[in-house]
Amino acid sequence: MEKTLIKERLDALRGMMKKRSVDYYIVPTADFHHSEYVDDYFKVREFLSGFTGSNGTLVVSQKEAGLWTDGRYFIQAEKELEGTGIILFKMQEEGVPSIAEYLLAETKKGDTIGFDGRVVETAFGKGLEKKLLKRNVKFYYSEDLSDEIWQERPKLPAHPVTILPEDICGISVDEKLMQVRSKMWEKDCEYFLLSKLDDLMWLLNIRGKDVECNPVALSYGFITRDTMYFFLQKEEETAAFCQYAKVHGIIIKDYDDIVPFLEEYDYQGKVLADEKSLSYLLYKIVSEHTELVNGPNPTEILKSVKNSVELEKMRDIYLKDSVAVTKFIYWLKKSLSEGKKVTELSAAAYLDNLRALIPEYLDLSFPTISAYKENAAMMHYEATEECFKELKAEGMLLVDSGGQYLGGTTDVTRTIVLGEISDSIIKHYSVVAAGMVELMTAKFLYGCTGRNLDILARKPLWDMGIDYKCGTGHGVGYILNVHEGPQSIRWRYIEGTTETVLEEGMTVTDEPGVYIEGSHGIRIENVLVVKKEEKNSDGQFMTFENLTYVPIERLALDKKYLSAESVRKINEYHRVVYEKIAPYLNAEEAEWLKEETLPL
Repeated sequence: MEKTLIKERLDALRGMMKKRSVDYYIVPTADFHHSEYVDDYFKVREFLSGFTGSNGTLVVSQKEAGLWTDGRYFIQAEKELEGTGIILFKMQEEGVPSIAEYLLAETKKGDTIGFDGRVVETAFGKGLEKKLLKRNVKFYYSEDLSDEIWQERPKLPAHPVTILPEDICGISVDEKLMQVRSKMWEKDCEYFLLSKLDDLMWLLNIRGKDVECNPVALSYGFITRDTMYFFLQKEEETAAFCQYAKVHGIIIKDYDDIVPFLEEYDYQGKVLADEKSLSYLLYKIVSEHTELVNGPNPTEILKSVKNSVELEKMRDIYLKDSVAVTKFIYWLKKSLSEGKKVTELSAAAYLDNLRALIPEYLDLSFPTISAYKENAAMMHYEATEECFKELKAEGMLLVDSGGQYLGGTTDVTRTIVLGEISDSIIKHYSVVAAGMVELMTAKFLYGCTGRNLDILARKPLWDMGIDYKCGTGHGVGYILNVHEGPQSIRWRYIEGTTETVLEEGMTVTDEPGVYIEGSHGIRIENVLVVKKEEKNSDGQFMTFENLTYVPIERLALDKKYLSAESVRKINEYHRVVYEKIAPYLNAEEAEWLKEETLPL
C-alpha cells in the first residue's frame, strides 16, 4: 500500500476529529463483540494505518499517530509502518508506555478522547476513565469517525446460521441454558448480557460464517430467568432456525435493535456481563438503568471444558488432521528432492487441499502460515500473491495451520527441514523440541494455572538467554474459534487478569519457539487435553492427553543439546506417531515415516 495514501487517510481523520473537537482518537482491532479475528468491515485500523496484523491499536492526535502491538508483530509492523509517519509502540517492552500511560502523559485538562463505543471493550474504557480521572477528560464514543472517510467500505457480513445436531454437541440447548441460569443466580443477577460470539454459538448449538475461519454469526444474547432474547441479522435467519428457536423458548430480535432494547427494557434486577467482551457503549446504556455486575461469562468456562462426546469427536478429527499434515511433509520433501518448483503459497495450498479431502472438513481454522527461512521469524507472517518466496533444498519452512471440521477445530505447527541448516539452528530446534515434550508430558497438581506450567516449555530457551514474545499455549474451540479462553499457558503476570485453573477436559496448545530476525523462526505445536491422573493424600494429580501426532524433525535434533530424559520423551512420542499414523499411509509414505521416527 502506498504510504502517501495512509498519510491522506490520517489527515482526513484529523479533519473529522477537528469538527467534533476530539483531541485523541483511538482505533482498536475489534468488531462490536471484541472478537480476536474480525471481518473486513471492521478493519478500520488496517485501513487507517496499513498495518495488517490481527492485533494492534492506533491512537491519532493532531501532532502524531502511534500504533501499539505485541511481540508477535514487531518485525511485521516495523516494515508496514515504515514511511507512514506512524510511531510503533512495542507493547510490554521496557520503557514503552501503555496507551493509558501515553494519554496520561500527553493529554491536557479538559481534552476529549474519541472512539467508536461499539468496538472498545468496557474494561479498556473504564481503565481510561480511572487513569485520566484527574485530567477531567471527556469521552466521545457515539460514532465511528472513519465512516465518512472509508468510501468503499465492505458491507457488514451476513450469512444464514446452521444448527448443529445434538449428537455432535453432546449437550442440548435447554441443558446449557439451565447451567447458565444457575451461574446467574449464584451472582444474584436476574439477567445475563452476552455479546461474545463463540459463546453464543456454543450456547445455542449453532454456527455461522460472519468471520473468516471462525464459524460465528454476529449476534447478541440477553438471558432472563425464563427467556432468551437473541439478536440476529434478518439475512441470517432461516425457517429451520426460527422453528428451532420457538421450540427452545428463544425470542429472535433484529441485530440492530440491541441498543433500543437495552434502553427501553424494564429491569427488575442486576445484569451480569463480562467487561472484557462487552462494548463500552452497551455498558454505558445498561449502567444508566440498573446495576451491571462484572464477571466472567459463565458460558466461557462451560464451553472450555469439553464433554465426552466432543472429546471423542476431537480424537478422531485430530488423527485425520495429523495424517494430512504428515502426508504434506512427505510430499514437500519429496518434491524438493526431485527439483520441483514449490513456493510458500503452493505449499500452503497443497496442505489446505489435503485437509479439504477429509469428509468432515468445513473450512480452515485460520489462514495457513507458510514461512520460509527469515520469514518464519515473523510469528504471523502470511505470504501473498504479490510477495512470497520460492522454496529451495536448504533451510527450513515453518507451517502453522489448522482446520474446522464437523467434529473439531485443529491447530498444528511444524518447522520442516528442507536441506542444510547451521549448527546454531539445530541447537535452537533441539531446545524448542525439548520444551515442547516437557510440557506435553507434565504432571501437576490440580489447582495449577497455565502460569505455573509455562516454565516447563520455556526453561530450555531461558537457559540459553532466549525468549519468545508470546504465550506458550491457548485454548482451542470445538468447531469454533481456534483461540479460546479463559485458559492459557503464559508466564507473565498481568495485574487485573484472572488466571484460570486447568480443568479436566480443557484443551491447550503447546507451542514454544525461537524467532531470530533476519535468520529463522522455529515453532513446534501440539494440542493437548487436560485429564486427571491419580489422586492420593497429596491431592489430585493432573496430566495431558496429546491429540497431535506429527513427526518432529530428526534432522534438526542433536543429542548433545538434549538431556537423556528429553531424548527418551521424543523417542516415545515418535513411537506413538508411527503406530497411529502409518496405517493411513501408502507403502512409500510409511517407509519414510518409519525413518523419520527412529529412536535418536
